[in-house]
Amino acid sequence: MIQNLLNLTKWLHVNDAISAANNTDDDSAIVDTQGFDGCIFVVPITDSVATGVATMTVEQNSANSGSGMAALSGAQAQATSAENDDLNGKLLIVDVYRPRERYLRTNLTSATANIAFGDTIAILYNGVKFPVAQSAAEVADSAVVASPAEA
Repeated sequence: MIQNLLNLTKWLHVNDAISAANNTDDDSAIVDTQGFDGCIFVVPITDSVATGVATMTVEQNSANSGSGMAALSGAQAQATSAENDDLNGKLLIVDVYRPRERYLRTNLTSATANIAFGDTIAILYNGVKFPVAQSAAEVADSAVVASPAEA
């Protein structure tokens, strides 16, 4: 039974927003998945132009290095803009459950017409230790409440 999601997951900011372009090719920071069963990557599309293609692909490596990263089969979310701004505010999400290698990152690309991306967030889940402590380098503050009274 889940008590609350915050104490069962670790949240990481892995990439800053990316300005609109039709040729984006940008890698996120590398995520160490040791001690967790999986990682969900989430990135919002903040601006889209008709025919623009937004893609998030997850890559893995046995070493904490960008050199040697390889795309995972099926670990891709992609959307094509049918008309200007139709993808604005929508999310690309990829969930990698039990990766075969320890280190993951995302690669964001845009093609054909301009796409802009928001910040990319990684959520590690199903950890071996609970509660999961959030990193002060990543999370400025958090709160968990249960059946709270009105303020």
